[in-house]
Amino acid sequence: MPEAPPTRILLADDHHLVRRGVRLILDSEPDLTVVAEAGDGAEAVEAARTHHPDLAVLDIAMPRLTGLQAARELSRTQPGLHILILTMYDNEQYFFEALAAGASGYVLKSVADRDLVEACHATMRDEPFLYPGAVNALIRNYLDRAKDGTHLPAKAITDREEEILKLVAEGHTSQEIAGLLVISVKTVERHRANLLQKLGLKDRLELTRYATGSAGSPAARTSPFPPGSCATSTT
Repeated sequence: MPEAPPTRILLADDHHLVRRGVRLILDSEPDLTVVAEAGDGAEAVEAARTHHPDLAVLDIAMPRLTGLQAARELSRTQPGLHILILTMYDNEQYFFEALAAGASGYVLKSVADRDLVEACHATMRDEPFLYPGAVNALIRNYLDRAKDGTHLPAKAITDREEEILKLVAEGHTSQEIAGLLVISVKTVERHRANLLQKLGLKDRLELTRYATGSAGSPAARTSPFPPGSCATSTT
């Protein structure tokens, strides 16, 4: 059986050194290959038309078009293209807007060497990739909306999952939850993944629909500058 061709990637970031470092990570994988680079969102949209990539990896803060604006345009014009956001911003507003714009995942640059390849693979399997802070944001936002009348799903949540749910809602990290409950961090992560599944937030399309309603919610308004602005990244 012939091997599947490598995933063709479009990489967009307004800093050449960042693109070079990210490209080294991606091109070191035999099943991933960067076929085009762009220095801003408008270039990314044009490069996608020209090179027909399978996956676009977009920074958020870029000139001309931001990564979020580019993601919206790419989702509209190339619905088969998978989109991944790679950013310095650990920010709930951007996270929800990225999902609403059609991104399948959100990766922090600070841990790109650890998470980026896994995120690319998950995205190409049509699975969402969520860093731990994003999972916390989803669960907290879900609970906020539940207070306004959204009902919890029929799937039963265990006592342990309910404990973790409450601690996440209080803003505790996985490490803190592990210490409080005297369990391993891995066990906490497993419970959180189960919670996402039971809350109906593990499927990419369901997650996108959910995020579309959350992007403008008060719970998510923590942006350091207005969404959609063309701020310049400092990393």
